[in-house]
Amino acid sequence: MSAVGRARGKVKLARNEAQRGRPTAGFSTLFSRAMWTSGAAGVRCSARLVKRPSERRLGGVDPLPSLCRFVEALEALLTAPDAGGFERAWATSHLDQIAWEALALARRPDSAGLERALDQADRRLLAVLERCRAFLDPHLVTFRVPELERWQHAAAAALVAARWGVAGLRTVIADTAAPLARRYFAFLALAERHPPGAWRLFERYLVTPGAHHAFVAAAVAAARYYPGHSAVLIQLFERIRGDQLLRRFLGPKILESLHLLGEASSLPLFEQLLIAGHTDPDVDLCEVTRALVAVRKLTGRLAPSAKFAAADEGAVGRTLDDAERRFAAARDRILPVVVI
Repeated sequence: MSAVGRARGKVKLARNEAQRGRPTAGFSTLFSRAMWTSGAAGVRCSARLVKRPSERRLGGVDPLPSLCRFVEALEALLTAPDAGGFERAWATSHLDQIAWEALALARRPDSAGLERALDQADRRLLAVLERCRAFLDPHLVTFRVPELERWQHAAAAALVAARWGVAGLRTVIADTAAPLARRYFAFLALAERHPPGAWRLFERYLVTPGAHHAFVAAAVAAARYYPGHSAVLIQLFERIRGDQLLRRFLGPKILESLHLLGEASSLPLFEQLLIAGHTDPDVDLCEVTRALVAVRKLTGRLAPSAKFAAADEGAVGRTLDDAERRFAAARDRILPVVVI
């Protein structure tokens, strides 16, 4: 895994790979498969639909226009005459950015009003996948087909959430016959919804050694919404502390959730990290900066640290103020990893 340190690290998955250490549940796989294969045909994402105000505004942003732009960009790919035209249409529409933005908005809570647009996106993605594979172009097969597959899994999971809600997401997660990437995006959508009854599911991934780290990362992010469970996150950090790859990938996420929970039980860990934590120019990845902000939040004092040993106290305070504002702005943001 060559980029686990990034916010969207890469995770290489076999198509039918079973998650190690995964809790199982007795849900109907036939029911869950029907969730992403049924839908009304013949619905188009028209310009009139884009201009109409959506009843659902997620985080102050209307997700419907983004989804419709995504569908229109996919339709442009369907008319490409050859592999070169396909690649030009992809680049001209900035499809990578449009797709992930639209799917991130669609995955969030209160997405019930997006069912028709998500159904269109899902159908167009299946058609574009078939078209892309038909070109037999090495570049398209190597780079574009995997990305389209990721988008299709994400769109299918979002459609299940819009159509069936939390119950549908839990059914897809439990369906071991479903593609692992689809189950992951369903798990991510459940984390963003963090319903009260889902903590036990998230906790199982956090306490099970060998559980797939993409799922663990989503469970770590969900933990920030469940007060009183800091001990589970602290135990996970101690367990992965000696594994540098896992620590680089999961460590910042664990410390972020602990900081947002703001519970006194996490203070000893943060005080240790003031001296023994990893440093990084990126404040989101710097354990010492996160520890300084957390200790100041919990105790009200500016503690000494290995990173700012000789720095002026006023300058350190301003640096921490900037970091705290950045952390607060990202408190409800859960980023996916790239599931290959």
